[in-house]
Amino acid sequence: MSVFAEPVPSAQEILASVRMLETRQQIDLNGQLRENETVIPFRLIQTGPVIRYSFSNPPEQLQLRLGENSSRLELVTDAGTERIAASKLDQKIRGTGVTYEDLALKFLYWPNARVLGQENIRTRNCWKLQLHTPSRESQYSNVFLWIDKASGALMRLEGYDWNGQLAKRFEVVSAQKIDNRWFLKQMRIEQLQPGTNKVQSRTYLEIKK
Repeated sequence: MSVFAEPVPSAQEILASVRMLETRQQIDLNGQLRENETVIPFRLIQTGPVIRYSFSNPPEQLQLRLGENSSRLELVTDAGTERIAASKLDQKIRGTGVTYEDLALKFLYWPNARVLGQENIRTRNCWKLQLHTPSRESQYSNVFLWIDKASGALMRLEGYDWNGQLAKRFEVVSAQKIDNRWFLKQMRIEQLQPGTNKVQSRTYLEIKK
């Protein structure tokens, strides 16, 4: 190895930088989940480590709190907030390919992680990480992440089920600049038939200015 090669950070250092990036956002934007002919609009408001997703028809507000050691996904009601039960995390949101667990970002806190190397995703040079779930509560046994070296942004995620089969893939398709800062514009979420890599459903998460 060349003496000029860049040092490889640890997986936990990379994950810490991703969490730090996430908690610094201040945004109030409109978005939608789109799957085939179904379009589900929502409002996205983030104030630092607190992210709120507001849906209508019927009304539903989900709030994600990103802490130092864990994340907490809550349902916001007139009476206050209540934590989304672990038994509900694998349920789909509004019938799309996105589950409550996907929104909770708990994998960013998994302690069993390692750096596998470097790969390019859509011309971006990324660190590739493998994360092992610490408990059977997750629908995923392993998650692979591709993190943009320059920005710390999550570019791709692949979740594997408990049989070691690829079950879901998230990938950033495009980004946009808002107030001189880069934000997600479109992310593709593919649910795959385990063992075949055949796409069963394709959902798009889109953010609008």
